[in-house]
Amino acid sequence: MSQKILIVDDEFHIRLLLEQTLEELEDQGIELLTATNGREALEIIQTELPQLVFLDVMMPYLNGFDVCATVKHELNLQDVYIIMLTAKGQEFDRQKGIEVGADLYMTKPFDPDAVLEKSIQILGL
Repeated sequence: MSQKILIVDDEFHIRLLLEQTLEELEDQGIELLTATNGREALEIIQTELPQLVFLDVMMPYLNGFDVCATVKHELNLQDVYIIMLTAKGQEFDRQKGIEVGADLYMTKPFDPDAVLEKSIQILGL
């Protein structure tokens, strides 16, 4: 079964940057999936069961906190590793992130090398 990474962000350039950062993992059989909003993200998470999700906080329909809470608490998908992405300077409520079950969070703009390293570590590559 191939491992999957889901990139969720309503901003095209962020999705693109993450895809470009992670595309070398495709050589190791990792499948990259993308979603543009929280609702779409939940559908993909339920059907594809990605091991890793990069999840933007501020999005239309459902924000990242809501998506994370649904995945971790309602669907009980504890194996899905969720990294919340938040814009620099945006007040990120650590407590809320912990409550909804986020595994980690990174601020944008992020360091592509750090994203790649973390992904390799999480997926055990």
